[in-house]
Amino acid sequence: MDANNDHQPQDPNAINIELPEDIAEGQYANLAMIAHSSSEFVIDFIRLMPGLPKAKVKARIVITPEHAKRLLAALADNVERFEQTFGPINSQPEMPSFPMNFGGTMGEA
Repeated sequence: MDANNDHQPQDPNAINIELPEDIAEGQYANLAMIAHSSSEFVIDFIRLMPGLPKAKVKARIVITPEHAKRLLAALADNVERFEQTFGPINSQPEMPSFPMNFGGTMGEA
């Protein structure tokens, strides 16, 4: 019998996801800026450091509107499960204001 199990049937719908080591380390971000057009959503994950006037975009993700809606549902589901396990997540009463005007339709998260 083959030790690496290459001969076992594979699920034809399975997706083999590769996670490169540099991506697996992750990036810290404490601000997300979201813009959209009729065909895509652009999410910039930003690291904003206190007292510094400059912030760096650490990752930019571009997705379709359908995938944005799926991401919204998946995130809501995960936040709900997190709060069931660990208790409510405290939110700041007001959104922080930033001296940024990128134009177009913009959201903050």
